Amino acid sequence: MPLGAFLLALVCLLVPGPRPGSVEVRGTAVTAGKPVQGAVVWIDVPDAAIRRPQEDTVVLDQRNLSFSPRVLAVQVGTRIEFPNHDRVFHNVFSFRDGKRFDLGLYPVGAVKTIPFDQPGLSRVFCNIHPGMAAYIMVVDTPVFAVSDRSGQFSLSDVPQGTLVYHAWRPGGAILNGSISVSPGAVLDIQWP
Repeated sequence: MPLGAFLLALVCLLVPGPRPGSVEVRGTAVTAGKPVQGAVVWIDVPDAAIRRPQEDTVVLDQRNLSFSPRVLAVQVGTRIEFPNHDRVFHNVFSFRDGKRFDLGLYPVGAVKTIPFDQPGLSRVFCNIHPGMAAYIMVVDTPVFAVSDRSGQFSLSDVPQGTLVYHAWRPGGAILNGSISVSPGAVLDIQWP
């Protein structure tokens, strides 16, 4: 490999930014004809292992006796902070599936951090406040999104070609399929 091509390949791996030839894929998530807020959509990318954000930190806030956001998607290797911005104690935990943890009782102003090092879904609750619930979907790819109130989402930096996609929503099963990615590609997800 010529030195110039080697250096370009090295820069593409080390400097964040779109891959050459990558495109944006837009879509919608619906169930029974209605838009789904908080659906997680992700696409498997062959070189995902080189782009892992090992030191990224994301926040799952606790405020007004609820988690914000209710649905969070992160890539494997991401650390999640759980700050308590309420006026009461919380005890955040997840015992089923995904990452299992129990942060113990902690007061307002305290922050606990957990690394999410394996893919899967973690259902998160507060041991003191049974109405508090959130979902963390950990994916092994840099290409993922969470749908907005109108069910719309946008996936950036998607390589062109035929790729496998996955979609999940609270209360729904994971859907799997394939998409032919090219400029202007659209991915519409529908649960029955």
